[in-house]
Amino acid sequence: MKIHSTAIVDRHAQLGHDVEIGPYACIGGEVSLGDHSIVQSHAVLEGAVNLGSDNFVGHGAIIGTWPQDLSFDPKTRSSVRIGARNVLREHVTIHRGTAEESATSIGDDNYLMAGAHLGHNCCIANKVIIANNCLLGGYVEVEDGAFLGGGCVFHQHMRVGRMAIAQGLSAFGKDIPPFVMAAERNYVFGLNVVGLRRSQFSAAERDEIKAAFKLLYLSGLNTSQVLAQAGEREWSSAARAFFDFVAAAKKRGICAYKRGEEQKATDGFLSALGER
Repeated sequence: MKIHSTAIVDRHAQLGHDVEIGPYACIGGEVSLGDHSIVQSHAVLEGAVNLGSDNFVGHGAIIGTWPQDLSFDPKTRSSVRIGARNVLREHVTIHRGTAEESATSIGDDNYLMAGAHLGHNCCIANKVIIANNCLLGGYVEVEDGAFLGGGCVFHQHMRVGRMAIAQGLSAFGKDIPPFVMAAERNYVFGLNVVGLRRSQFSAAERDEIKAAFKLLYLSGLNTSQVLAQAGEREWSSAARAFFDFVAAAKKRGICAYKRGEEQKATDGFLSALGER
């Protein structure tokens, strides 16, 4: 264990094996820090914060402080739960839950870049990348393998589906379905085809996901009609998850489809060549 002489570590904090804590870091009494984890200088971990093994907390990160909720009672017992092998870079902020016994949670193998902010009760799954200065409001849910581009903002209570990509400097208040590329303000522009290939989805699975996407966005049907039609046939597990996500959308619904001018030009060129 390596704890710098200027670090302030409460005697009640639970520290695992081979933990490293840098200069001027502050570790509160309710903090549990897993084996082989690193907390760099000036980071603050306070309140009921539980981190698993092999986590990295960068310079100036702040984890477990009060949520930015005007109705929050400081006596509320809430927490932050973080799994294993996560990287939380410089000045990341993660607030604890706002309701009694609730938590802000992060799974395993996630990478949060400098300045990312997770509001209270966010739920981040596994292998998610959140780029610099992303802002997530309270209760945002992000599924496995999603990528959130730099400077994006996400309204409270919205969801980001599995392996979705959000382009930098975009803003979202509606749910982003799995496997899509989203940008601007609540728009979807297509499927994350490269990501599907890299994740070793079979050709048949990719075709099913494309069919699901076309049924939802290109059929001219409304969401209820799409879900009814989707229920009439068998789908692969990934395509079925796509429709399950859509069915569970909340009042604000899902992002709409927008065909970009560049994509239109590309489609026209390929059509002329007989390649579409």
